[in-house]
Amino acid sequence: MAGLAFFCAAALLVLVARGAIPPPDEAARMARFVLHNCDWGALATLSAQEGLRGQPFANIFSLSDGPPGPLGGSGVPYLYLTDMEISVQDLEINSNASLTVSLAQTPYCKKHKYDPQNPLCAHIIFCGSIVKVNDSEAGLAKKALFSRHPEMESWPKDHNWFFAKFNITNIWVLDYFGGLKIVTPEEYYSVKP
Repeated sequence: MAGLAFFCAAALLVLVARGAIPPPDEAARMARFVLHNCDWGALATLSAQEGLRGQPFANIFSLSDGPPGPLGGSGVPYLYLTDMEISVQDLEINSNASLTVSLAQTPYCKKHKYDPQNPLCAHIIFCGSIVKVNDSEAGLAKKALFSRHPEMESWPKDHNWFFAKFNITNIWVLDYFGGLKIVTPEEYYSVKP
C-alpha cells in the first residue's frame, strides 16, 4: 500500500511539473482549477419537502464560473435555476447549501486510473448560500453558463429561469494524501486557476 501511495504521489508531482494541475501546496489554486474544469456539481440542501423535511438532499446542477479556457474563470459558481425545481424550493426556505465538484467528471482521473474517492482525484466542497444575481451580474452569469451549456438557451421560457450564484463562505480541498485543506474565500478569490 505504501508503494502505491508513493507511485501515485510521484505521478502527481510529474503532472504538476508539466503544469497540468496545481501543486498540492497550492490549495486555493487547486480549488479554482477544479471548479473551472467542472461543468456540474452536487448541490446539497436541507429538504423542505413533505416526508423529507430537514433531511439532507443532494441534486446535480450544471454550473460554470466562466467560459472554458485558462483565463475564463471568475471562481464564482453560477447556476441557471427555476422555482419549479425541488432543490430550489428547498433553497426558498433555507438558502444554505453545500456544493461538491470533482475532477472525476473530467477525463483526468480516468486517464490516471484514479478512483473518484482517491485524494489525487481532487474534489472541492464549498459551503455557503444560493442567491439570485442582480441585473448588473446577470450578463456575466449568462455568458458563463451559456458558453458551457448552450442547450440552456432553448429551455422552456414558461419555467421562469433565473441566474443565481453560490455565495462561498467555506472551502475544503481534498487533492492529496493527509486530509482536507481549508481555504478561505479571500485566498480562493485572490488566485487564478
